[in-house]
Amino acid sequence: MRRILAAALGIGLVAGLAGCAADPLAEQYRSGDNKGYIAGDFRVVEIAPADRTDPIAFEGSTEAGDAVSNEDYAGQVVVVNFWYAACGPCRAEAPELEKAYAATAGDEVAFLGVNTVDSAATAAAFAENYNVPYPSVIASEDPSIKLAFAEQTPINATPTTLVLDGEGRVAARIIGQLPDASVLTSIVDDVEAEA
Repeated sequence: MRRILAAALGIGLVAGLAGCAADPLAEQYRSGDNKGYIAGDFRVVEIAPADRTDPIAFEGSTEAGDAVSNEDYAGQVVVVNFWYAACGPCRAEAPELEKAYAATAGDEVAFLGVNTVDSAATAAAFAENYNVPYPSVIASEDPSIKLAFAEQTPINATPTTLVLDGEGRVAARIIGQLPDASVLTSIVDDVEAEA
């Protein structure tokens, strides 16, 4: 009986301490060993207006259950970030995306996440924990949104961030973790200036 009680106490203690520990997935990513994750090498691909593909037509439901589509963003520059909650680089870049969102507030710029694997509840919890101020479409409920983007541009890694121009065409693609908000805001400024 003592062994069973000791084992139960040990499991409870470990579980309690795990709740107080730093985010292990983000720490794993920062350590550079890439366990359980296929890392995207940080690259920015900017596409000249004459070389852009067709506008992306998409629709889906957010973690709050709201319907969204490309028509909701007509005429705006749109930042679309592909992510999922257990992705260490997604967690690490969340503060930079929040900074970019704040820096472009008041402009004709919108942000939209595309959660590639999680439930709406998991995505909502992530948004609350990491102060994500914009909605995310839940691709696990309707994977057609991933297909809509993949038909126009490769989504090679998670996270990937796209910048759509005012016509809904892919103007830039950031592959891998966004290292600094200024990278994204600079691209957004350039795309806004095209109008």
